[in-house]
Amino acid sequence: MLLLATLSRPPVRRRLLPICLLHHRNIHAQPPPAPPPPPTIEYPLSHPIYAIWAANTSLGKTLVSAGLSIAFLNSSCSSTSKKFVYLKPVQTGFPEDSDSRFVYCKFSQFSLQNRPKLSVFASNHVINTSFPALKALLGEDSKYGNFGSEKVGNFGGAFENLGWYEETKLEGAENDEAKGVGLCSELICKTIYGWKEPISPHLASEREGARVEDSELLEVLMRGVQSGDEEGGDRNVDVMCVIETAGGVASPGPSGTLQCDLYRPLRLPAILVGDGRLGGISGTISAYESLKLRGYDVVAIVFEDHGLTNEVPLSSYLQNRIPLFVLPPVPQDMSNDLVEWFEKSQTVFSSLKDVMLSAFLRRVRKLQHMRKKACDILWWPFTQHEFVSEGNVTVIDSRCGENFAVHKTSNLETITQQFDACASWWTQGPDANLQIELARIVGYTIGRYGHVMFPENVYEPVLECAELLLEGVGKGWASRTYFSDNGSTAVEIALKMAFRKFLLDRGIQFDQLKVNASERYINLKVLALKGSYHGDTLGAMEAQAPSPYTGVYQQPWYSGRGIFLDPPTVFLCNGIWKLQLPKKIQVENVKMDDFCFNLRDEIFQETRDASLFASIYSSYISKELSHVNSTPYTDIGALIIEPVIHGAGGMEMIDPLFQRILVKECQSRKIPVIFDEVFTGFWRLGVESAAKLLCCQPDISCFAKLMTGGVVPLAVTLASEAVFEAFVGESKLKALLHGHSYSAHAIGCSAAVQSIKWFKNSQRNVNLIPGADLLRELWDTELVHQLSSHPAVKRVVTIGTVCALELRAEGCNAGYASLYATSLLKKIREDGIYTRPLGNVIYLMCGPCTSPQVCSQIMNKLIRRLDEFSEVKNVEACQP
Repeated sequence: MLLLATLSRPPVRRRLLPICLLHHRNIHAQPPPAPPPPPTIEYPLSHPIYAIWAANTSLGKTLVSAGLSIAFLNSSCSSTSKKFVYLKPVQTGFPEDSDSRFVYCKFSQFSLQNRPKLSVFASNHVINTSFPALKALLGEDSKYGNFGSEKVGNFGGAFENLGWYEETKLEGAENDEAKGVGLCSELICKTIYGWKEPISPHLASEREGARVEDSELLEVLMRGVQSGDEEGGDRNVDVMCVIETAGGVASPGPSGTLQCDLYRPLRLPAILVGDGRLGGISGTISAYESLKLRGYDVVAIVFEDHGLTNEVPLSSYLQNRIPLFVLPPVPQDMSNDLVEWFEKSQTVFSSLKDVMLSAFLRRVRKLQHMRKKACDILWWPFTQHEFVSEGNVTVIDSRCGENFAVHKTSNLETITQQFDACASWWTQGPDANLQIELARIVGYTIGRYGHVMFPENVYEPVLECAELLLEGVGKGWASRTYFSDNGSTAVEIALKMAFRKFLLDRGIQFDQLKVNASERYINLKVLALKGSYHGDTLGAMEAQAPSPYTGVYQQPWYSGRGIFLDPPTVFLCNGIWKLQLPKKIQVENVKMDDFCFNLRDEIFQETRDASLFASIYSSYISKELSHVNSTPYTDIGALIIEPVIHGAGGMEMIDPLFQRILVKECQSRKIPVIFDEVFTGFWRLGVESAAKLLCCQPDISCFAKLMTGGVVPLAVTLASEAVFEAFVGESKLKALLHGHSYSAHAIGCSAAVQSIKWFKNSQRNVNLIPGADLLRELWDTELVHQLSSHPAVKRVVTIGTVCALELRAEGCNAGYASLYATSLLKKIREDGIYTRPLGNVIYLMCGPCTSPQVCSQIMNKLIRRLDEFSEVKNVEACQP
């Protein structure tokens, strides 16, 4: 038996406790494992779990943790056993300094003098330490390997997995055995990672050669959190768990990541230990604001009384939104091991404990009731409410980077993680780091500008945003930026621009235009592609072909003011990219091999301009345009296309050769060309603008969604100087009379500036190929081919951040109204992937910064679920 007397924190006087044992395992060293995948974030809601933060180091986080353990385990009720779990993820100065052992010892010392009602098993565990910390713990003369340690970690066995603990049993005031109750409470204290040097974790990990990545730390921490729920939510055991951070709110973690960012994927409710000293008001407010900026809920602030009544200005600043607790001064004389101080502080800790329990119950009740309230009062877009039961509503507690934190109710209630494979309707791309940057810049912009009107005014964010747009997605052709609020509006503005330019190019005087049916007038139409989608406003809907979105149920006014061409499409099937032509395009003397491509990139090559298909497309387009020109008083005033991919129309990839020829043909006839890049722009297809993929440029283009990182609405319509000149004149009536109160709002422009810069910075966005303005391939080629060969899959399209597949289906099981994929999607969501179909078309979407490893994990889960889906459908087909 080895007594751990050296672990007590100086200068606190030590007391030997009964039954203090060291346990260890004999496990041979193993080769270092592969880098861990991103952690699975899931924790139970059966009991409160809190993070203990501080405004700075040495403010008493561990005192608060110990006080809470005493208050919780010594609370009045003796009919229910209790469990208090204390976790210290990062500990430096170990073993001389051990916060987990401090909590263990202080609780034990307090309980020896103030016996709890129930007996308590108390234990202190050390999970992983650096080798120098292990040597300090076990003695310099010890030989490595004699103590059952196991090398773990990603960097050559940098950590020693000890697998040992010390424990003691503290007898309760009530004779449990005589009463036959058999109840016993439990205190579990754990140090998860320890380093020897008493310095910042990022320095200690570097100096001791024991670095731990954020994902690995969170993974191990999650196992510790779940250890508090071993009873599976047994209501006969009351549980509380606290996780104590290291240093201050913004102190670096072992990898250098600020701890407020490191633990953000958990978003645990927070207790902030403030600073009651001179100057502490400022530090406490700064720490509080840093947590709130990142989306943490701060439940209470507690600090030591230094006689300065810091609670008064703090309470005024917080406007009594959260409670403040003031602890009595910590005595300089430690002769009684702080037992008297803890006795004196119990009223405060008991009140703090009650606040924490009440806040936890409020949070759980709110989450539990949100589904029903949502079904009662919300009207969701693109949703048939008859198909949405209360149990199918996803309650999103928060978002961190690419992942939702959702409330899960099956069996035990939990907060679990789902990857946002819809990119929240194609708006999202930020990782967790960019999300924090956007929160910071948006907060700054609100503080600086609030909202200011735009006409004839200028301010930094809008000017910088406009310059970035013209030097980025508009480079080489655009000279003007027209801001609006959303993609549909940007399209309507683009149509107005195009029509004006078309009329002026033909020398038509506006005062000559007549609306009288008996006289000549111009019937302007748009040229567009079947399957394209340009928004939900009435004008934008007129610029798209008949579809479920324009049907009589949706838009009784719809007439379809356009000429809609049926385009050729390309897709992957059985590992081969294939070209499919519409019926109207007739071909002769074309070999079957000409319809196939081994690589997707072959489809985009400009050498195809000299191919037979180029002349076939040109003839077809010329014929269609000539037919329109032969119709009296009808002119095509604009071409509008979604370059490369039709999004809402079913994730169809259009042959880029066809679109390139169509653009050139229209521009040769002075028909203004509009690119609707609301979906395709800003790296969604692997390039900043899809115009690069088509190898041609528009006259007008529309951007939104990913432009701001998806955090706030903003849209822009870019135009050439020639288009702009069409609106310059001596009368205000000739100006473009279109706008919104929030046009070019400073908040959106600031977010756009940050996002545009981030995505095209190879140091920030590791997926960006330096010097190539191109994202690396995010979807594993072998997995994509495997998906395209699956018997349940008809076609696959992958490009940039998009991976889409169409399930084989017929009749009512095909098309936008199909419910064919419902069972499959339910299983996918159970696997932690949130996706929403377009009928029998399922798509996965990531962000420009998403790791290809994450994409592969998602695809593997999808393929596994497709296998199950196929088996079920085959059984159903065989049934009479």
